[in-house]
Amino acid sequence: MKFPINHLLCKRLKYHSAGLPTTWILVCSLAFFSPILVFPILAHAELSDISRIFRQTPSLNQFEICQGGGCAEISKTSLTELEWNAVTRIFNVPTKSAQEKNAVVERQKVAQAIGLLEELVGKKIGTAGDLAGTFFNGSLTGQQDCNDEAINSTTYMRLLKNSGYMPLHEIEDTRTRNFFFTGWPHTTAVIREIKTGERYAVDSWFYDNGHAATIVTFKQWKANFQPEDSPISKTRTTVKSTNSQASNTTKFK
Repeated sequence: MKFPINHLLCKRLKYHSAGLPTTWILVCSLAFFSPILVFPILAHAELSDISRIFRQTPSLNQFEICQGGGCAEISKTSLTELEWNAVTRIFNVPTKSAQEKNAVVERQKVAQAIGLLEELVGKKIGTAGDLAGTFFNGSLTGQQDCNDEAINSTTYMRLLKNSGYMPLHEIEDTRTRNFFFTGWPHTTAVIREIKTGERYAVDSWFYDNGHAATIVTFKQWKANFQPEDSPISKTRTTVKSTNSQASNTTKFK
């Protein structure tokens, strides 16, 4: 059976399973129906760019950030010393010596730092108005899907790790839950607590740009965790008011 192309809704997604290479797929469905067609996408140039960004060793002078869904747009940006000091103050707040070595506290501070980094970077590259979720934001500019968010959160954590602010955790590859049969695929950044070996999802997709990332055990996240107060299921048709300017952005199609 053939359908006019305008009756199909298509979305490009990244799928990653532990031990298997990351792949891109194109999911097409009839409006209001379940996905019916799944096509592999041969986008070697994009995969190369995404791999480069994910594996980058970011510095305050230059790092790359994804936006546009599936890293369709890549923005080069940087942080000033003053901006970075604002981030590191999160970790330098005086606490009891026992707490300073507490992995729970470290994760809380990482979550806050990711939110602030999103805010700082968003003003520079045009993503300050990024709304939570993906599905109702397609007509808006400066939006990021879960793939963008996962890669960017990994980049932000590498900045923190390389500067000595994550001594109790290691950064791992991004992971994806579900593959249509059990739910819509969703990707997150992942860290591992060194002492216990416990893995944690670091998910910045559930809330608007600048909100602290959500960090829960990977097992909990894998079971389709979603914060009760997340606005991702709400339809919003306007981007948050912002004075940000996008610059130095390369589009890949």
